[in-house]
Amino acid sequence: MTLEAVLRKSGACAALGWRMPAEWEPLDAVWLVRPHNPETWPGCLDAAQREWDAWRSALDRVVTVRTTDELDVPTNDSWIRDFGPIFVVHPEHGLAMHDFRFNGWGGKYEVRSLDDAVPGAISARFGIPAWSHELVLEGGSIEVDGAGTLLTTRQCLENANRNAALGRERVESTLRDALGVSAIIWLPGGITGDDTDGHIDDLARFAAPGVVAAVRAPAGHPDHEVLEANWAALEAGRDARGAALTLVPLPSPEPFFYDFPADRFGPGGRMMLPASHANFLIANGSIFVPVFGGASDDLACRALEQASGLPAFPIMARSLVVGLGSLHCLSCQQPRGVAPTSPR
Repeated sequence: MTLEAVLRKSGACAALGWRMPAEWEPLDAVWLVRPHNPETWPGCLDAAQREWDAWRSALDRVVTVRTTDELDVPTNDSWIRDFGPIFVVHPEHGLAMHDFRFNGWGGKYEVRSLDDAVPGAISARFGIPAWSHELVLEGGSIEVDGAGTLLTTRQCLENANRNAALGRERVESTLRDALGVSAIIWLPGGITGDDTDGHIDDLARFAAPGVVAAVRAPAGHPDHEVLEANWAALEAGRDARGAALTLVPLPSPEPFFYDFPADRFGPGGRMMLPASHANFLIANGSIFVPVFGGASDDLACRALEQASGLPAFPIMARSLVVGLGSLHCLSCQQPRGVAPTSPR
C-alpha cells in the first residue's frame, strides 16, 4: 500500500501503525524560531536573543537546526513547540505529521494565524504527509515515552478555552488514535506564571523508558501544593505495560520575578516567572537543561544526567523565560523516521 493510500484510508492513524516517538529517539532536525516579538520579551529581547543564539550553537553540534526563516514564512511568535507539527513515525512509511489547531493558548492573545500556518508550510516544503485536525492541541501539553504512554494535565486539556464541546473521553480517543498511545496519565495542573493553563513540559517529563523527572518544591514555595498533587498522580499512574513509573525529583528554582508593562498582566505588571528545569530538550544523545543562575541549576543537571544516562548541558534561560517559556517550548523535534524505542 502506498503512503498516499495509507493517508486516505479511513480509521485511526495509530491503527495503521503510526506512533509519536520519544524525544530520546534519533532526530533528523530540531525546528526553532528565534525570539523576535518585543511584546513577548519587553525590555529584554536582545538578552533573550543572545541566550537563544548560545543555545542554537550548542544544538548545532548534535543535530541539524532548521528555522522558519528557510521557509520564508513569518510567525507571530517563537513558541514552535505549541504551534508546530507533531511528528509521527511508521516502520514502513517513515515520517508523517499531525497539524492540530492552535488558538493562542485558549485565546489569551491576539489571533495567531501566522503561527497556525507553520505546520502546513513545513509539510508542503519538505513533502511530509500530514493529517489535519480541528482539535486544539499544543505540543507542550503532551509528553510521550514512544511506547504507548502519555502524560498531560487536566488544567490544560480539559479547559473550556480549548475544546469546549469535548469531554475527556473524546480528547483521550483523539490522542490514542493520533499518537499511538494506550495509557494516559492525567496530572492536576501547572505552575505559577504559566500562561498555557498547565503545560506538562514545565512539570513532568520522560527522561528514559519508564523514568519520569518531575518538579517538586519545598513547603512554602508557591507551587508546593500543586506539584505534590502532580507527584501523587504520577505515583498512582501506570504506563502502557501496566508498570509503575520510576520517579526522579527535579528541584524547583527559587521564585524570581519580572516587571512587565502594567497593561499586560494587570496593575503593577510584576509577576513570578514560570522557571522550570523540566523544560529541557533531549536531542541525539544530549540533554539541554534550562538554568536560571540559582542554586538549583547544578542539582537539576545532575538529576537529569542520572535519570536519562545522558550528558546534561546547562543553557542559561533567565531572559528567555521572561517570555513565559524556555528551551522545550521554543523547539520542535523532527524524528528520523524509523527509529528504535531505546535511548541507548
